[in-house]
Amino acid sequence: MSQIRVVLADDHPVVLQGIKMLLDSVGGFDVVGLAKNGLEVVEMVEKIQPEVVMVDLMMPGLNGLEVVRQLKHRCPHVRIVVFSMHADESYVLQALKNGADGYVLKGCDPQVVEEALRSVAEGRRFLSSGISDYAINSLIEKAQHSTNGAYDTLSAREREVMHLAAEGNSNADIGGKLFISPRTVEVHRASLMRKLGLKSQTDLVRYALGKGLMPLAV
Repeated sequence: MSQIRVVLADDHPVVLQGIKMLLDSVGGFDVVGLAKNGLEVVEMVEKIQPEVVMVDLMMPGLNGLEVVRQLKHRCPHVRIVVFSMHADESYVLQALKNGADGYVLKGCDPQVVEEALRSVAEGRRFLSSGISDYAINSLIEKAQHSTNGAYDTLSAREREVMHLAAEGNSNADIGGKLFISPRTVEVHRASLMRKLGLKSQTDLVRYALGKGLMPLAV
């Protein structure tokens, strides 16, 4: 039987190595990539084309929710599990809305991670225990009808610039990370600020924190 090719993404090396060791020990999985930030995992998955990606919710560069959104657009066949410490319905709802196939809470038993990856690889949904099938269907229905308002009007590039800018990166730094010129970054930044109705860097950081797009400390 062929192995399930998996890419793991988390900004904590201990978590990455721990999950890799788990999957190596149980068999049936081939960990083909380890990523430490959101931009890296999107590029890696496009190149490697694994069957499954397991992505942390809060990462630098792009958070897990935006990673899910971009991967479902660029690599729709890839199955995605969000691995998170956040049990709030709002995070689960947004993950499903963006196209996640599974949502697993950190702190779960190791076999739950294995079960989640196998389930989504076989085409099924998986959410951490305690959420019934009825609740899953309810969340998905709500996700399909929910909206992020102005955030949903941003282009993929504008969202990338927004995440990096909210972390305090300069236009030059953002340009280097995205392989575009500082002037282009400035254009995208002005556009996203206008669409979101924001006036300053402080407004941008507050918006990102309020929307759960970045952790309280980065």
